[in-house]
Amino acid sequence: MGEIVTKEDLRQFGILLIDSMRTIIQENNNDKTEALELEWLKSKAVRKLLDISAGSVQNLRMTQKVRFKKVLGSYYYNKNDLLKLFKDESNK
Repeated sequence: MGEIVTKEDLRQFGILLIDSMRTIIQENNNDKTEALELEWLKSKAVRKLLDISAGSVQNLRMTQKVRFKKVLGSYYYNKNDLLKLFKDESNK
């Protein structure tokens, strides 16, 4: 109970606090990076990635050129299938 907090104690505490905050921020940024590299993309992300219309995305789905999943009314497309499809198209 009779301990006195010195300026040095506060400085060390501040350094520990800042280091802890940096670690948390870096972990959060790593999670965001992983989220960007998802295997399944929503329709809007596909349209933006490939610069195509919603009708073109629907056409890819209907002709079964790419794998897709429907979850709660939203369509998700396999990113690898999309990239492979358009890579093959550009090689012709």
